[in-house]
Amino acid sequence: MRLVVYNGSPRMQGSNSRILIQHFLDGYARFTGDSAAVAMIGKQGEREKHLELFRQSDHVIIVFPLYTDCMPGIVKAFFEELFELDHSERKHIGFIVQSGFPEAVQSVYVARYLEKLCTRLNAEYSGTVIRGGVEGLQMMPSWMTKRLLRKFEQLGEHYARTGAFSALLRAELARPFTLSPLRKLIVRLMAATGAANFYWNSRLKQHGAFGKRFARPFSRGPENGPTAADTSESSDT
Repeated sequence: MRLVVYNGSPRMQGSNSRILIQHFLDGYARFTGDSAAVAMIGKQGEREKHLELFRQSDHVIIVFPLYTDCMPGIVKAFFEELFELDHSERKHIGFIVQSGFPEAVQSVYVARYLEKLCTRLNAEYSGTVIRGGVEGLQMMPSWMTKRLLRKFEQLGEHYARTGAFSALLRAELARPFTLSPLRKLIVRLMAATGAANFYWNSRLKQHGAFGKRFARPFSRGPENGPTAADTSESSDT
């Protein structure tokens, strides 16, 4: 099959999506002996190349992180560009949506949109693989990620064999669908102690934005809370 995989993460080479794609393709190549084309949607100046890869392929997989319960803007822009193409030749299009949320239910609604998108593009919907808890992937030791990455290799191998995602692996990767009562209690405790913010605070400090974490650049004024100017000099409290 002629397969192209699109990475829709704005982080591109530094993204968790890239890691999942690589392991998917490792499994895919293990069976086919061939490598699929990979394209970075966010790479500037390659619009025509991305569209040409779509034209030449009969199987397409688009991988992206969940952004504000939907998708990155670069992915939405790419979808709109696809409508400009001739879709008389029916393609198979599937998606892998990953997020930092631990539960898969957060990505259910965007999956419904993606299914409708395929109908509008006259494409065969290959399904959406949902995986939560991915944000810390690059920070975890290998023994913690080995099982997850192995499943993506198996997913790729199954796709190479059948041209479709494994229903069993899709179900396994989507667990937990919702948090158990115990995990909800743990999350509440982490929020109360501030432990839940450790990772995000470290990212903010890394990019020099910790002091602006409460900024509201589009606020209309004090009645709506502090503005960006009010918070730019905020302390660590």
